[in-house]
Amino acid sequence: MTDTDDTTLTFDLGPQAAVVARLAEAVRDDRLDDGTPCPGCAVRNLLGHLTGLAVAFRDAARKDLGPTTDTPPDAAAPDVGTGWREELAKALDALAEAWRDPAAWTGTTRAGGVDLPGAVAAAVAADELVIHGWDLARATGQAYAPDPAALAAAHAFLAGAVDPVTGNGVFGPVVPVPDDAPLLDRALGLSGRDPGGPGRP
Repeated sequence: MTDTDDTTLTFDLGPQAAVVARLAEAVRDDRLDDGTPCPGCAVRNLLGHLTGLAVAFRDAARKDLGPTTDTPPDAAAPDVGTGWREELAKALDALAEAWRDPAAWTGTTRAGGVDLPGAVAAAVAADELVIHGWDLARATGQAYAPDPAALAAAHAFLAGAVDPVTGNGVFGPVVPVPDDAPLLDRALGLSGRDPGGPGRP
């Protein structure tokens, strides 16, 4: 990790983007209609969401605000086309490269129709890649080892977003996970997922 100023720690999203790209590349076409840990979301929808969020957070890093950064993430159920593997891989590469620019971490940007500081947007991007990487691995029976820096950023973001009154996280009720559980399990619990639950509900 490096500093852009006295208060902002940066990290490279490239390793986690590469993890997601490898998982996606291994998905067989006959698994696209399988369910995932995301309720009502098939593998094809999850892959479509990953492609869309990669583009959105690339543009957020560039401060290129418009339709890609203004659209709420739940606006529609995304899908994939015939060239989805190449499209997703390119989008993930571009996302990682955009966040290597120190300017991406400064000032204010927008993602999902929400204005937020650049460094927070990077943490949200890490969260999306880490948690949805697990979703994809779980749904398709693949091993999963997220990048440690991205995982730490995702966990910090999720932990900081828990409502002290309701106990809910960004994505709804938190699933209790032991304090001494692996960091990935604790992040998953904060995201509303059961680390030991079924991969395809």
